[in-house]
Amino acid sequence: MAIFAVTGLVVKLVLLVLIFFSVVSWAIIFYKFLQVHRANRESIRFMDFFWKTKRFDAINEQLDRFGHSPLAVLFSEGYIEMKKLLGKGVQKEEAEIISTELGGIDNIARALRRATTSEIARLEKYLTFLATTGSTAPFIGLFGTVWGIMTSFKAIGETGSASLAVVAPGIAEALIATAIGLVAAIPAVIGYNHFQHKIRVLIGEMDSFSTEYLNVVQRTFSRK
Repeated sequence: MAIFAVTGLVVKLVLLVLIFFSVVSWAIIFYKFLQVHRANRESIRFMDFFWKTKRFDAINEQLDRFGHSPLAVLFSEGYIEMKKLLGKGVQKEEAEIISTELGGIDNIARALRRATTSEIARLEKYLTFLATTGSTAPFIGLFGTVWGIMTSFKAIGETGSASLAVVAPGIAEALIATAIGLVAAIPAVIGYNHFQHKIRVLIGEMDSFSTEYLNVVQRTFSRK
């Protein structure tokens, strides 16, 4: 706080901007950690439940147990579309059949793709801010350092003395901006890369689930 108090106006503004970036980045990191952790955990539980239950109506009734799972969202969207098609289908030997003339499996596949796109957007929300912080914070800090050094050299010119006692305090105050910039940027970059990896894993799981879901629907409901 003492260093902040003696810095110039421009460096103070730079430090405030960097502190804002850092605080918001940490808030996003904690939020995304909880969100992605819950999505992973509940997706594993949902897949176990999906393969053990096998009945779509029973699975649909229990979806509230997996509210944070993107796979549960995909199932819900696919199930809604499937029920629409079954309602327009035909009855054959007392079993419901999806009419291929009405779009059939393609309609369900489109519903799953829409749900996947929506879930990817939800999972990636706020990550852009982390990427922006990681790429710009060091340069903002460097700007504050350069400005502080310029101010220090101006003071040297005015006093006519270039001794260490005159130069060192100003340089130390200027370098704090670069340090704060790195403090803001490093966690943001680490968090961004970590969550991107976790989300790519979830995207792979969503793609695999969509394929398996369509296979089950095709085997169970499609007209032979």
